[in-house]
Amino acid sequence: MSQIDRTREHLIETYRKKAKHYDITSRFYPVPGYPQRAQRLRAVQALGLRPGDTVVDIACGTGLNFPLIEQVIGPDGRIVGVDLTDAMLAQAQDRIETNDWRNINLVQADAADFDFPTEVGAILSTYALSQVPECAEVIAHGAGALSGGGRWVVLDLKVPANTPRWLAQLGTAIVRPFTSIDEWIMRRPWEAIRAAMRAELADLSWTELFFGTAFLAVGTVTVSGCDAPH
Repeated sequence: MSQIDRTREHLIETYRKKAKHYDITSRFYPVPGYPQRAQRLRAVQALGLRPGDTVVDIACGTGLNFPLIEQVIGPDGRIVGVDLTDAMLAQAQDRIETNDWRNINLVQADAADFDFPTEVGAILSTYALSQVPECAEVIAHGAGALSGGGRWVVLDLKVPANTPRWLAQLGTAIVRPFTSIDEWIMRRPWEAIRAAMRAELADLSWTELFFGTAFLAVGTVTVSGCDAPH
């Protein structure tokens, strides 16, 4: 089994164990008091959504982003929620049924293997893409599916710049259940995400949040001549 396969299996097993109580425990992620919901809201706002838009939520988990997106796109819009773990999607389905949303489709798939629908208006990933070894490929695949003017938004964790190694390891202990801290720091996935978004998208905006422990990256697909308004 390859390192990527081992990582994938570990993530599935970890999230299966956490799925039932994820909505509660996530309030303390990455640490108690962390402004996760405010950051999620900021990420959804960065999508620039309008009523009727189609949004792909990569690694959607239990659907914590769904209410924020639904408020903007309304019943005429559409959400495609993609996640690797069946147990997390089961919780997302419960959320959908509780709210009687009729415009959300759930797909169980590895982000790296997901076949993005064409002409998507926006793609979002929150606190998840850095755990995907092929994160740069996911950015590229998504960019290819976005319609002109569509946005790719990534909200995720990172190690603050110029941080001593011991402090970085302490500060990133929150990822220990999901991956090897040493491997995560060495791989520096936030840099791969930034480079891929710069290569695949236009007008890249990169904002570091909460003392550099997180980032919000926003990129746009250029509007071609045939897509531009007349």
